[in-house]
Amino acid sequence: MISINPEQQTERDNYKLLVGSVIPRPIALVTTMSPEGVLNAAPFSYFNIVTADPPMVSVAVQRKDGVPKDTARNAASAEAFVVHIADEGYIRELNQTAAPLPPEESEVQAAGLTPIASEVIAVPGIAEAKICMECVLERSIPLGGTEQSPSVDLLIGRVVRFHIDEALYESGRIDPHGLQPISRLAGNSYARLGDIFELERPR
Repeated sequence: MISINPEQQTERDNYKLLVGSVIPRPIALVTTMSPEGVLNAAPFSYFNIVTADPPMVSVAVQRKDGVPKDTARNAASAEAFVVHIADEGYIRELNQTAAPLPPEESEVQAAGLTPIASEVIAVPGIAEAKICMECVLERSIPLGGTEQSPSVDLLIGRVVRFHIDEALYESGRIDPHGLQPISRLAGNSYARLGDIFELERPR
């Protein structure tokens, strides 16, 4: 077993160990609206569930040179964002939203995705996703780096609407095979849903 002290490595070296170890990671395509009305979209694999009471999700938005990205700035400004679950049907378009566009350009438009109005919040979602969640920003927490220059903004979103393709939904459950989720590995690698097996939880 190799023992590695993260304090003796660069940020990039630690990044490679994290993204190579914590796999597969679910991917969220997050849409936000700028104060100028530009619909922003970006994919994030530092994403997961926080709690079900009330339903909350988290998205960690890495800063660049200490400067918050459009997603974090817009979410804080509008106090809302939409999370879409990555699936095979639109994964190539989702990947295009990772392009480093300036704030005045919409990744949604550039990727050829279709905006769709939300029910509760002002931020539109994306029609191509089979599952999306309208979120109100519960909290934005700057973390990492230094106190003067954090390295990440952790967004906690409270889900105020679930939108689910009716073909996936039955008796309150979601069909994973029908969803065809895509997950993130390291580098340029992604993964489809693999074999599913069950284990009973100990009582």
